[in-house]
Amino acid sequence: MKRISWLTAAVGLLGAIQLNAAGLADLKTFGTIGKELRVLGGGQEAELYRKEGQGCLTHMWFGGAFKGVERTRIRIYTDGETNAAIDMELYLGHGIGFGDDFAPWGTARIGKAGAPNSVHNTYRVPFGHGVRITAQRAPDAEDNPMFWWIIRGTENLPVEIGGVRLPENARLRLYKLEKHTAQPLEEFNLCQVQGSGALYQVTMEAKGQRKSGSWKDLSFMEACMRAYLNGAREPLMLSSGLEDYFLGTYYFNKGRYYTPIAGLTHFNSQENEFSGYRFHEDDPVFFQNGLRLTCRCGEKIGDKVFHDPPATVYTTYTWLYQW
Repeated sequence: MKRISWLTAAVGLLGAIQLNAAGLADLKTFGTIGKELRVLGGGQEAELYRKEGQGCLTHMWFGGAFKGVERTRIRIYTDGETNAAIDMELYLGHGIGFGDDFAPWGTARIGKAGAPNSVHNTYRVPFGHGVRITAQRAPDAEDNPMFWWIIRGTENLPVEIGGVRLPENARLRLYKLEKHTAQPLEEFNLCQVQGSGALYQVTMEAKGQRKSGSWKDLSFMEACMRAYLNGAREPLMLSSGLEDYFLGTYYFNKGRYYTPIAGLTHFNSQENEFSGYRFHEDDPVFFQNGLRLTCRCGEKIGDKVFHDPPATVYTTYTWLYQW
């Protein structure tokens, strides 16, 4: 009996090795570069790369020293989309608000290695039968500037989050809230979607609208982030404060930081403004029947209002894998 079991196991292992080898043979790396090319003239949307077939983007890098480069529009169209599900300003798409030019810094997923510009990411962007990446300069940016880029990916590469392999039909989507002025204690949506998926990343740019000189002008940061999962009326609380969500504390009193999970990419206490990124790759928030992700302008729990939050202007980028 032991001999039969050993033979069975050996056959099974050999089969697994053969299947794995076959799978590895399908993993073919693709990519392109652009070097000192003037493709952004006339404010037109320029195609940087196109790839047919099934695969996953694994790396993008962009460079340029022209005025307004931080607001260059990068769009990723997957599977024949007419409207790109990923449509991002260059810096905000890499976790950076207010056009902050500080460098160098970087993590495994995003970074800015040089100034005035050199941003990169290793977002996993899966596609089923094709992908197209384009760029478009901001309307008030320098016309026809030199632009650099690197784009790379792998055919048939699966995507994982939190150690879980995502379904083949999983797609990365970007949901934006731009220049929203929230009133004190207003709870507002960063995204509201149906179906199944996982929260991947949040970038936030926020600026309090009162400048009295009091520390309370920053008390919009008392906000607790909330996730309403699967149609629930009561939220899953994701933080005990807004700076806590980005892994900071005491209104970011120690200044900038960059970690694999979260970072503070801009902070100006005199102007009551900050920007930060927060990844959920190793801290997954899954949903099976919808997600509503919210923030609040300040916080009230029970009868207690936490300090005196001012009206605040928010821009948020929320990245979800959906299937």
